[in-house]
Amino acid sequence: MRIIKATLEHLDLLAPLFVRYREFYGQLPYPDSSRNFLQKRLERGESIIYLALPDDDDSKLLGFCQLYPSFSSLSLKRVWILNDIFVAEDSRRMLVADHLMREAKKMAKETNAVRMRVSTSSNNEVAMKTYESMGFREDTEFKSYILPINSD
Repeated sequence: MRIIKATLEHLDLLAPLFVRYREFYGQLPYPDSSRNFLQKRLERGESIIYLALPDDDDSKLLGFCQLYPSFSSLSLKRVWILNDIFVAEDSRRMLVADHLMREAKKMAKETNAVRMRVSTSSNNEVAMKTYESMGFREDTEFKSYILPINSD
């Protein structure tokens, strides 16, 4: 398995799995909008996306993860948000997520980040166990809130 950094050349390979990821979380597919969203992130350098590919096949995507940059005012350092991670159904139990997260952690260290953050649905126990096995720990110091911004 190889982990590579996605470029615009990988959009056609990435977009269908990104759509499946969105559907996994109950969103409507919107394939064109999903592809455009990814394209903008890559064009603007607003995220880093890693792809997991088989050693001998550039046309099959095993999984991906997408990270967004943030910063910590308290530590005065960069923080990376592991916003999306998804493994194709037929590639599960092959440690794809572990390989993707190792590459993400390596990049975070190379950019002198103080930490990586990740969130998952409260019932996704597989993801929680995977994160914990990679060294993530539950944040017991801070509670997160969201403020929906509607276009009323």
